[in-house]
Order: sequence, then C-alpha cells, then structure tokens
Amino acid sequence: MFGVVFPNRSFPMDISTFAQIDTTHWILDMKTFVGEAYDSIRELCIFLLNGLTLPPEKALAVYIQSPGSAFLYCGAVTVARPSAVLSLPWPEPGGQLQLMAPDASPLSAKIGVSVEDLATLPSLDVAAEKRIEHLAMKVGENLFNFMQSFCGVDGSKLIVPMDILDRWFKKFQDRAKRDPEYLKGFAL
Repeated sequence: MFGVVFPNRSFPMDISTFAQIDTTHWILDMKTFVGEAYDSIRELCIFLLNGLTLPPEKALAVYIQSPGSAFLYCGAVTVARPSAVLSLPWPEPGGQLQLMAPDASPLSAKIGVSVEDLATLPSLDVAAEKRIEHLAMKVGENLFNFMQSFCGVDGSKLIVPMDILDRWFKKFQDRAKRDPEYLKGFAL
C-alpha cells in the first residue's frame, strides 16, 4: 500500500515494517528503528506503491508522537499527490502522566499512518507552511535588528530615519547577491 524512506538514514521500507493496528492504521515504533535518538530523524518521505486502490477522497495521513505526548499531524499523500517529503517536528516528550507496571517497557516515539477522509485533514503541506512562517520570522528579526541600530529615543517613542526600510532592503539584497549561502541561513 505505501512505503517510507528516512532521507539519508534508511533504505525504502514497505508497510510490513509497520505494526498494523487495524485495516486503516499502522504504527512504526521508532525505538526499534533508531533507539532513543528518534528526534534526530527530521524528515520522512512517504509514497504510495503502484497499484494502490486508495479512493480519490481518501488520504494516507502521517502523525508523529514523542514518548508521552499526543500524536501530531505532519502531512498526507493522496492518489493525486502520491509522494511527499514531510518534516517531523517532534513534540516535547512527556506532558501526560503515564502510569506503567514495573515490568512494562518504557514509552517510545512512534510514527502513525492512517487512511482518512481528505476533506477532514488540514493542509497537505504543513512543512511548507512551517518553512514560510520560519522564513518570515527570520527576515522580520533581521529588519528589527537593523532598525534598532539606527533608533533614537524620544520619550517613550523610538525614532528611526525615514529611509531605513530602503537602506535595509538594499543591504539585504546586496548581501544575498554577494553570498549565496546568506539566504540559506534563513531556512529551517
């Protein structure tokens, strides 16, 4: 039905690597794959295998769960979009009190895959939205730091030169032209 690859970390793995919970849910226990270093896995490529008969209104949704946290939606694939590279923003572990028997194995991180109605899922490209948000925050921070170095104070107001945005934008463009690696520092 589907396969996954952890870029630069694994060979393609098919559905048999996952434990099947029921006919529409699968779980990959990260402890068996990477031990305690689950949070070093930052991306997952999921793809539909040839011959899959997933209806057009359905999707394979991907979720992640740190030990003791709730599942977090990461993205999905559909027949129209049969593969995707998804970011794995692992939630902080814990958060929920877990009562366990003394001989029980400790909680581990998991990746869940489930067949769901496409209409009920958030945007298919959560990772792209997070990258755009991160980029906007970094550019805004760069502008703020630049403006702060030219600020004057008049009572409770900050005073900046009228051409400050033009100066910042010209400096930003010049730096990006001179140093191609500069803009990569703004990426995730």
